[in-house]
Amino acid sequence: MQKKAIHVHSEIGRLKRVLLHRPGRELENLMPEYLDRLLFDDIPYLKIAQKEHDHFAALLKKHGVKICYLQDLMAEALVDEEVTARFIHDVLEETEIFTTREKALMTEYFSALPKKEMIQGVMAGVRKTELEAIMGRRPTDFQRNVAQDYPFVTDPMPNLYFTRDPFAAVGDGVTIHPMFSVTRSRETVFAEFIFSYHPLYKNTKIWYDRAEPFSLEGGDLLILNENTVAVGISQRTKERSITKFAQRLLSEENGFRKILAFNIPKQRTFMHLDTVFTMVDRDKFTVHPNILQQLDVFIIEEKEGKIVIRLAEGSLADILKEQLNLDDVQLIRCGSNSVIDAAREQWNDGSNTLAIAPGKVVVYARNAVTNEILKDAGIKIYELPCSELSRGRGGPRCMSMPLLRGDL
Repeated sequence: MQKKAIHVHSEIGRLKRVLLHRPGRELENLMPEYLDRLLFDDIPYLKIAQKEHDHFAALLKKHGVKICYLQDLMAEALVDEEVTARFIHDVLEETEIFTTREKALMTEYFSALPKKEMIQGVMAGVRKTELEAIMGRRPTDFQRNVAQDYPFVTDPMPNLYFTRDPFAAVGDGVTIHPMFSVTRSRETVFAEFIFSYHPLYKNTKIWYDRAEPFSLEGGDLLILNENTVAVGISQRTKERSITKFAQRLLSEENGFRKILAFNIPKQRTFMHLDTVFTMVDRDKFTVHPNILQQLDVFIIEEKEGKIVIRLAEGSLADILKEQLNLDDVQLIRCGSNSVIDAAREQWNDGSNTLAIAPGKVVVYARNAVTNEILKDAGIKIYELPCSELSRGRGGPRCMSMPLLRGDL
């Protein structure tokens, strides 16, 4: 009997298998001039970022979690030369290399590399000087629709260590995402090939595909229980994508009966729902207090073959109690009741927790105020050093994509 590939029916069931990406050379291809283009605010120091990420992986392993690295899954998905050639073609189609000649040169470059080195090269991006040294091509051989002195042939993918976003595990299936930013669109090519060709994952149900026209990202998807999914209507996930996702998910016999759509502010600070709201126990949630006064929650259900949407009434705590059939709900405020502490710690992902079991979560160590409140609420926390990882504006949940969780 084949092992179950994907099984995620809650946010807090015991974590058994998770996808990570250890930061690599892509971070060393960040430059101050192009940070906005690559969706970064700062440049992490790779050596320390890798040590912090290794600490993260070791912590998860200590609690019995199997780690799957993105690079390894990709190497296993490229099962033959034909699939590998298709991967190189699809990645180059997502870049700003336009002429047939330029694509041929880059195809030649990537095809000559061993499989894992090729994958690393795609992730890290290719400097014009690298290509010149290896292939004898002058950097000016590549005419691109950016400044002539732009130093890359293909851009780096520094956001890859946030494995939460390009696809999401929902129940026994996945959503593969059309990303909000063109900068991140190549990341979902990895997911497409893993779920098309990897021996374990190739038969996984697809709830939403990257070919869809409206953006959806994994940081906006939370599995609240076996019947209920939460989705953020955010800067990066659009209402029409949620409707399309709902039509597919709720129309099939998979246990899910409703979606709670959280309409959060459309700004980079609150880029995804999980930057302002996560689940830490059966009846406990972190929340950024600044959203509570302006938060609308919509209930999406399927009735007689049609999607029905209505506005939920009452406070967030009351909505969660009713929709999740809970006797009580505790909202744990990021930064407590201090406007200053809440803003600072939300910026450093104080609300972004990764549950490894009910009431046990991984957090960034730097968010001291929020971490104390979590402990006071009876939550067991595991603090992660994060001086460099946090510069990418994503926390422990952002850096992990659960593939397998135990049922509650």
